[in-house]
Amino acid sequence: MKKLLVIGSLNLDMVVNVDHSPAIGETILTDRMELIPGGKGANQAYAAGYLGADAVMFGAVGCDTYGDILLNNLSAANVDITKVMRREDTSTGLALITVNRDGDNSIVVISGANATVTCEDIDRNMELLEKSDIILLQMEIPPSVVCHAAKLAKKLGKTVILDPAPVPGTFPEELYAYVDLMKPNETELSMLAGMEVTEETLDAAVSCIRRKGVKNVLVTLGERGVYLDSEELGVLRIPARKVCAVDTTAAGDAFTAAVAVMLARGKDIREAAGFANQVASIVVTRKGAQSSIPSMKEVEEYFKQQKS
Repeated sequence: MKKLLVIGSLNLDMVVNVDHSPAIGETILTDRMELIPGGKGANQAYAAGYLGADAVMFGAVGCDTYGDILLNNLSAANVDITKVMRREDTSTGLALITVNRDGDNSIVVISGANATVTCEDIDRNMELLEKSDIILLQMEIPPSVVCHAAKLAKKLGKTVILDPAPVPGTFPEELYAYVDLMKPNETELSMLAGMEVTEETLDAAVSCIRRKGVKNVLVTLGERGVYLDSEELGVLRIPARKVCAVDTTAAGDAFTAAVAVMLARGKDIREAAGFANQVASIVVTRKGAQSSIPSMKEVEEYFKQQKS
C-alpha cells in the first residue's frame, strides 16, 4: 500500500448539543460539553490510519494537555505522530462546536499552534514528502504553507489531494495547478467558483475549478450524493445513501481520507469515491469528530448487514 502524509491542523473539539442554533443575542442552555479530538488534518489522518492506511501526521500542537489528548488518540489509530511539532509559546488549537437536533453543526476555530506552521517547517521535513506517495492538505494552517507544501509535493511527483476548507478570504491561485484532486462541499465550491451553486450551475462551477488546473474535482452534496468531474472518467454522479443523520462533524474529512486510502490501495477515483460515500454515511450517524469514524472492519460489516 502507498504511504499517506497528512499536513494540517490538530484541534481539540469542545462540542455542545443544542435544540437549535442560537440566533444573534440569544442564550441557550445545555447540560454538558464533550471534549473530542478533531481538526481537519488530524481527522483525516485518524480516518486514514483507522481504515488501515500507512499514515503520517505533520502539524503542530501546544505543550499542553489538549495536545497530549490529540496525539494519544492519533497514535491509537496507528498514525505516525513522531513529526508533529510541540510549541511551547502557544496553545493547542481548539474548535467550539454546536450541534443542533437535525445534526447540523456550527464551528468556531481558535487556530493556536496550527497558525505557527511555516514553510521552513515543511523544508526541514522534506524527507516526509519524499517518502510519501499521497499528500493530503486542508486550509486550517496558513494558506501560504499549504501552497508551498503542494508545490514541493508536485515537483516530487506525488499525488496531491486538497480539501479546501475552510476557504480563506484570499485563496492562492497558484495552488490550483498543484492539486490532483480537490474535494469541496457545495458551499466551498460556491466560494471558489464565485457563483451560487445549484443543480443548474454545478457543471459550470466545477468546470471553473478544472480550468484553473485541478485534474479531478469531487463535490460532496449531502443528501444529493457526490459529483465527480475527472480528467479520465468525465462527469459522474454517485447517489447518497439514506441514513438518519445525527452529527455531520468530520463527515467530509472521513470522506477525503477514505478516498486517499482507496487510491493508496490502487483503486480508481470512481471506486474510491463510492467507498468514501459509504464511510461518510456511517460517520453522520454518530456523534463527534474522530469518535465517529469507523474502522475498515466496521465498514465491511455494516454494508454486509445492509445487503442481507
